[in-house]
Amino acid sequence: VQLQASGGGLVQTGGSLRLSCAASGRSFNDYTMAWFRQAPGKEREFVAGLNSNGGRITYADFVKERFTVSRENAQKSVYLQMTNLQPEDTAEYYCAGAARFSALVPRSDKDYDYWGQGTLVTVSS
Repeated sequence: VQLQASGGGLVQTGGSLRLSCAASGRSFNDYTMAWFRQAPGKEREFVAGLNSNGGRITYADFVKERFTVSRENAQKSVYLQMTNLQPEDTAEYYCAGAARFSALVPRSDKDYDYWGQGTLVTVSS
């Protein structure tokens, strides 16, 4: 599976962005998918994820109902709608796929096998 993330950019505080992740490969529909982010000088952290059929969705506490993760299996795509963005949301955002998980949504990046190249989100104050 290859993942291609897009949609990042520069936005002002309070603004919105929608990230997209396009997948290739036949097994996408069987994988749990997630978004992670990594700010400069910080470790990569879990943002949001959903299982293979989208029935189980998990968010990091800092999302606080500002972000919405979704997937369209027919399009082999995963999305992250982000609203009310804050400067602390500035980071490189990565989509990831977990081949060993279809029902659960792990939060550790060690459980994810496939990674996109990242898309940069910059929130100006």
